[in-house]
Amino acid sequence: MNKRMHFSLQDALFIGFCATLLVALKSMLRLKLGLSGHSMFLMTFFYLICYGVVGRLGAITACGLLSGVVAMILSIGKGGPLILVKFALPALAMDLSLIVLLGLFTLRWRCITVGLVGCLAWAVKGWVEDLLLGMTMQVALVQFGLSMLKGGAFTVLAASLVPPVLERLRSHDLLGDNLKSKGKI
Repeated sequence: MNKRMHFSLQDALFIGFCATLLVALKSMLRLKLGLSGHSMFLMTFFYLICYGVVGRLGAITACGLLSGVVAMILSIGKGGPLILVKFALPALAMDLSLIVLLGLFTLRWRCITVGLVGCLAWAVKGWVEDLLLGMTMQVALVQFGLSMLKGGAFTVLAASLVPPVLERLRSHDLLGDNLKSKGKI
């Protein structure tokens, strides 16, 4: 069996840590800010940190799926089993965008771009929900635009925090040797 198809134990534990911490913080910080999109801050931050530390495609999707499962089991938020889609769809979009953007930009701009792709997937999910609830196309598009604008602001803020955190982890030799040799970070 090909060893490259599986995460190492250390990587799997870190993915589980990121997923669990994301759900725990999200449930503890139930902020009623009145702004849609503030949940994208934690989601973007933990997904990008997870990828930055693990350094493999599929890490964000694994973290998103695991976050959705943990949130579903703990009954965090509203939506029942559809909470899995809330966490997994942006993660999958972010992982797919990494295939295209892997070596194109500096780390900061790659984090921001990948985060905005995840925000776009999150906003599209909300747009489809609005349409299914019976909103007219025009109202749903306005809601989509507002969600993308507000969520995008939180996404850019979170994505901008990721490179300094990864640099700090690397300066203290807390990143695995496999990432240093691959030049991922």
